[in-house]
Amino acid sequence: MADIVLGIGTSHSPLLNSPAEDYPKHAAIDAAGRKLIGKDGKPCTYGELLEKADPSIVQQIEQPVLERRAAQCTANIEKLSRELVEAKLDTLIIIGDDQHEQFFDDNMPAILIYWGETIANNPLHMDEDAPAFWRKARSQYHVAAQSRDYPVDSRLALHLIGHLIDQGFDISQSRRLSKEHGEGHAFGFVHQRMMRDEAIIPIVPVALNTYFPPNQPRPRRCYDLGVAIRKAVRALPGEARVGILASGGLSHFTVDEELDRGLLDACRRNDGEALCAIPGEKLNSGSSEIRNWLTVAGASAHLKTAWQDYIPCYRSAAGTGCGMGFAVWK
Repeated sequence: MADIVLGIGTSHSPLLNSPAEDYPKHAAIDAAGRKLIGKDGKPCTYGELLEKADPSIVQQIEQPVLERRAAQCTANIEKLSRELVEAKLDTLIIIGDDQHEQFFDDNMPAILIYWGETIANNPLHMDEDAPAFWRKARSQYHVAAQSRDYPVDSRLALHLIGHLIDQGFDISQSRRLSKEHGEGHAFGFVHQRMMRDEAIIPIVPVALNTYFPPNQPRPRRCYDLGVAIRKAVRALPGEARVGILASGGLSHFTVDEELDRGLLDACRRNDGEALCAIPGEKLNSGSSEIRNWLTVAGASAHLKTAWQDYIPCYRSAAGTGCGMGFAVWK
């Protein structure tokens, strides 16, 4: 019987491809007017965050601390890459989000499954005046030069669409990417940072609208989607070994350690009700990508947490940055 044998969660922040000396450059974007939300999920200014921030954060943005944390994040990505190889998967379902890469206000599906035979990753295109640090940070999602097509398990993808609809999920579908951008960052990160050339695994891209109101799936819906995905996989004929991976999160652009640690603890305890009860208003801006983790937690509820790590990567005294989460279920 086919089944999900591996679950993975990983952050995919641009900071993960930035050396520690570039963290202040990202912080400058926060201070210059980036749209930020507080820990209550409400819009706020950088100044308001700075006024309320824990003064001890200043010690966490000292260069030696940033260097240790950046190195730890890199080591964690390498560990997850090894997990993918060692699991000997036939297919990897990637739960990610699209941030105006393929889907816009004229068509913003809440849940979409891509089932083309391949998916394209295209070189990075940025304005000529884009700073070098930002180009480097974003390059982890894109091939360096020539476009590349990666394999998709279109058979499993089509199977999921049908079975999820039978289970009450209204699934959007796509067989091709209409925009020149190619696959979005959530999926490109897995191909460029986590899959070695000698071990490319066919994927099933599942795109959730985590980011843009008003049709963001609610936390319980995301968890239930994961449960339904596992049920659909088990109905697939054959003996396929399937993995599922959450790409994105955790809290950002304001680091919320309580939210992040609570999420990871609930995953460790396999506490589905606690995961479903996460307030939806907390899952906005970058923190919205936690929805991808909720889906994978639902799909991996039959597995046990084998490993987790959490690194609060602050980059400013105001507490901006990204809570970096990494997890393995098996």
